[in-house]
Amino acid sequence: MHIVTGEEMNEIDRLATQDIGLAGPMLMENAGQAVTRRILERLRPDDRVAVMIGTGNNGGDGFVIARLLMDKGFDVEAWLIPPRKKIKGDARTHLEIFEAAGFRAYGYGRNERLFSDRLNRYTVIIDALLGTGISGEVRSPYKEVIDEINHARASVIAVDLPSGVSANGGEISGKVVLADHTVTLQCPKTGSVTYPSAHYYGTWETVDIGIPQKAVEGTAGSRWLWEAEDVKRTFPERSSSSHKGSHGKGLLVAGSRQMTGAVVLSAKAAMRGGAGLLTAALPDVIHPIVASQVTEATYRLFPAVNGAFSGEFKLDSGHDAVAVGPGIERAEGTGDVVEKLLAECHSPLIIDADGLFHLEHCKPLLKKRNAQTVLTPHPGEMARLIGGSVKDVQSNRFEVSREFAREYGVYLVLKGPYTIVATPDGKQYVNSTGNAALAKGGTGDVLTGLILAFSMQHSQLQPAVSNAVYLHGKTAEWLVGRNHSPIDVMASDVIEAFPEMMHDFLRPEENQ
Repeated sequence: MHIVTGEEMNEIDRLATQDIGLAGPMLMENAGQAVTRRILERLRPDDRVAVMIGTGNNGGDGFVIARLLMDKGFDVEAWLIPPRKKIKGDARTHLEIFEAAGFRAYGYGRNERLFSDRLNRYTVIIDALLGTGISGEVRSPYKEVIDEINHARASVIAVDLPSGVSANGGEISGKVVLADHTVTLQCPKTGSVTYPSAHYYGTWETVDIGIPQKAVEGTAGSRWLWEAEDVKRTFPERSSSSHKGSHGKGLLVAGSRQMTGAVVLSAKAAMRGGAGLLTAALPDVIHPIVASQVTEATYRLFPAVNGAFSGEFKLDSGHDAVAVGPGIERAEGTGDVVEKLLAECHSPLIIDADGLFHLEHCKPLLKKRNAQTVLTPHPGEMARLIGGSVKDVQSNRFEVSREFAREYGVYLVLKGPYTIVATPDGKQYVNSTGNAALAKGGTGDVLTGLILAFSMQHSQLQPAVSNAVYLHGKTAEWLVGRNHSPIDVMASDVIEAFPEMMHDFLRPEENQ
């Protein structure tokens, strides 16, 4: 599913109506029908509903929604916030249909006191005030209405996007609707997957309103939401004749005396993720600790200096993928290890954690590599790589990840809520799973292990990385949905829960 900017969505609408020939009022009816079906799933028979209607397409959708709900006998009141004369075009058509069907809307301008008096009567408020065309801060009377909506006790459902929020995201200024749930039309908007704007969407879902894919494919940028059907479509099946060598021989270069847990977590995750054979390359001083906890791996040991890798590291051949970084520390010797891997590793190389710290000093080597490279920075690590600030990264996640991936020819996993996987050819895949339970030390080490395992089993690297990110987040959701809270989940819990989550996730639909 494509993720689009506001400008791209407007062009998609134009192509659908002007070039392809779909009538605007018909698309508006489709949108209202699709949103209403989702709203009905959330309504109780005794709910008291207010539909807040503005100008433009968003307001037109509001007239359709109000009409359909009223027709079904729900207790609904529609509020027209701008003067009636400002409703034009397709929205005007649906205002007239709404009235011809026997319904009337309250006019806010003549009933401001009544509006305030009745607001706390409602249990559900539907926000159809402002759509993707907003620019700048919200003006009167919308800002007063939005302020009252946000102080009401009702649950708020936004149509397409919360009013006042830019479709493209960015900083929030002025009054914006804080929705509990958003039903977005045809394509997710970039603002729904970037913070702080994503906070105002609450939970969200996308509905198809009948725009032909030709209009979307010809206009939308190279951004997609990676969802369950994408994982199931690209996840490899194991042959009954396969053996341990069929599923990859991986090398994990990790660990130090101060961070033995990192290598344990990554190694266990790689084995749970299906790696056929795993070798852990370690500073020799931590071997007894790690080997006692990861019995399935084999080991290569190297001399340690102050508990970390020294420069005495040699890469042997025969590995299908290599991961470096978890727990290696920032000593001089570990920097030499990272440089040597960049220069000598001819398999996919995954660089995480302190491996990224050392990468800052040898980025030019990325361009010289003749094999694929995966980088997995969190926003702070990404800021260091680009020589900027965390704010620079978080304000421009799509731009920063795409430009770095293209310039250095890497697969970049920009971690955080809605993790972005950017590819060397400029494509971006946004993860749709995860929760705050993953905001804890060690979960990144688990992800590195999964990426290592999946990169050896998938035929293409982007699905391997995206599937690892998706299933990592899915496991956190699975845990919180059962017997955990976002507070108490540990990285080791993610590894232990992974088998049962995968059993449920890969089970055929008819058996679920």
